[in-house]
Amino acid sequence: MRTVRLSLGLALLCLLRAEAENLGAAGLDTSKIAGKWHIIALASDSEGYLQKKDELKMAMASIAVLREGDLKVSFAIPTPEGCKKRESIYKETGVPGEYYSSEGGKKTARVVDTDGKTYAVIFVSRVKDGKTLHMLRLYSRTQQVSPKITALFKKLAREKSFTDEMITMLPSQEECSLDEA
Repeated sequence: MRTVRLSLGLALLCLLRAEAENLGAAGLDTSKIAGKWHIIALASDSEGYLQKKDELKMAMASIAVLREGDLKVSFAIPTPEGCKKRESIYKETGVPGEYYSSEGGKKTARVVDTDGKTYAVIFVSRVKDGKTLHMLRLYSRTQQVSPKITALFKKLAREKSFTDEMITMLPSQEECSLDEA
């Protein structure tokens, strides 16, 4: 569960970099990438994730681009203990489409696929206590994605060596949102 919470921010941050590159010289259009996202699906080789994956529900994230170019990401993550809220600042690594955080272990994330508007597939690697864990995530502006995007996510997960048992489509939830105080 902790791996899921700690990695969510990095994955979403890569979407921002990819969108900035797509916009080229016009710059970063925060109206397209800033705002609310739903974490729709996950695939991971983490033992903690595999043990708890049937208990997980859709999480939410919000991105704000700060003046310095840093990214502020806020999360609302439903857990058995209630709605957990997190807020973190992330930095670019210097590699296009990649972001870094050292909170809770060394984490890097990069965009695998995105249309820059409605969905993003993000691959995250996290090194903690000498062990490298991997996770692929599907983000969406809405709580539902088309069967085509779901199939794309599963195809990309298999290409990253995730088995069907490691892939989870997350059920929606209403009890935990970013709008709550």
